[in-house]
Amino acid sequence: MKILLDTHIFLWFISGDRRLSIDVRDSIRDPNNKIYLSVISIWECIIKYQLGKLPLPESPETYLPKQRDLHQIDSLDLSESSVAQLIHLPLLHRDPFDRILICQALQQNLTIASIDPAIRAYSVRVI
Repeated sequence: MKILLDTHIFLWFISGDRRLSIDVRDSIRDPNNKIYLSVISIWECIIKYQLGKLPLPESPETYLPKQRDLHQIDSLDLSESSVAQLIHLPLLHRDPFDRILICQALQQNLTIASIDPAIRAYSVRVI
């Protein structure tokens, strides 16, 4: 399975947060799965860090890629074709970061790991 991590799932995974379900954690650790973190999630984290809403042990431009590499999570760039999917995406969810993640998942045939119920309203696979 190819899994795109929602930002909160990535942060919970790298910090060992107990809110992350065992099933999702095991899916991320399963060597048969390909795990991705979108550059959009890095962007979201940097914004939240700058606003003082996301404390991190190091500056995000260093810490987040280091953690992604440490956990063997691949970076997913944002393509023009993924952005173009926005025109077909109903406005069920107002969060622009999540909307782009949904578009990337649809464009790249990925399953999203998220607990956000608004993401489940779309025709995208969610774990």
